[in-house]
Amino acid sequence: MTAVDAPRLTQYAHGGGCACKIPPGELEAVVAGLVGTGTPKGPGELLVGLDDGDDAAVVSLANGTAVVATADFFTPVVDDAYDWGRIAAANALSDVYAMGGTPVVAVNLLAWPRDLLPMELAAEVLAGGLAIARDAGCHLAGGHSVDDPEPKYGMAVTGIADPDRLMRNDAGAAGVPLTLTKPLGVGVLNSRHKATGEVFQNAIDAMTTLNLAASVEALKVGAVCATDVTGFGLLGHLHKLARASGVTARVEASAVPYLEGAREALRDGYVSGGTRRNLDWVRPHLDSAVGEDELLLLADAQTSGGLLVAGEIPGFPVIGELIPSTGEGRTLEVRA
Repeated sequence: MTAVDAPRLTQYAHGGGCACKIPPGELEAVVAGLVGTGTPKGPGELLVGLDDGDDAAVVSLANGTAVVATADFFTPVVDDAYDWGRIAAANALSDVYAMGGTPVVAVNLLAWPRDLLPMELAAEVLAGGLAIARDAGCHLAGGHSVDDPEPKYGMAVTGIADPDRLMRNDAGAAGVPLTLTKPLGVGVLNSRHKATGEVFQNAIDAMTTLNLAASVEALKVGAVCATDVTGFGLLGHLHKLARASGVTARVEASAVPYLEGAREALRDGYVSGGTRRNLDWVRPHLDSAVGEDELLLLADAQTSGGLLVAGEIPGFPVIGELIPSTGEGRTLEVRA
């Protein structure tokens, strides 16, 4: 199938990428009854569960190894099937890297409207996922598929980690700098792509870049607190980290890097509903010295974004720091 003949995958979904996540406030309300109620008995000790909204679950086994488990899938964020598969795979693997782990094995999660889209396109999606798994040195074996009105793809990933060297949401401390390992802006660029068909290779390159190197460097400098920036935007994920750690996160807006074209996409109105919901969610916890447009970019719903690490990582920009809690529920402070 040629690029001219291929259908535009983004037109078969109501949202795109991590921007179609359930809004963070609604999600927290849904899982509230599952937090703090104890967990079913099983082998090993549950080190990381639902309590602080970490990127993956972690169980420590008796042999000194921790098992890291996660799952992530979403509707098409780009029209090219192979690239969508690559992006979705990199995004799923990122949850393991964000915890300081190494992916070991993944299985595919595929939903496909078989009466609307050719199965040859589904094969291209899976091929893209396989390519990224190979880049990561992660086994990919089988998975699960369903016939669905909307195309969706992702992976369930299992990894391993040193239980004494995890990076988690609740381990941040005042006085530690904040490092961001990928520029923001893929959300507004993807929204523009969905609306116009324009292709932004810089966004595709960012979304298909594994967070492997960033995770390794973070562990080298002794980082113990990190998350990845995806559907809740930088401000949303930073709010969760600061809240769990009992600190306030100060962001220097002028230090945050953006992809070329992101500001123009914002100016032209390509802002997803998910991004606006992200900003609405954090606004009660936010003390800001910047305008609404800047806040929308900081809340931009990312897909396969970078790591946000409490610590200074060589080669990546420092965008702020963690400071003592300012009280009254304020977890975020944005300076110009």
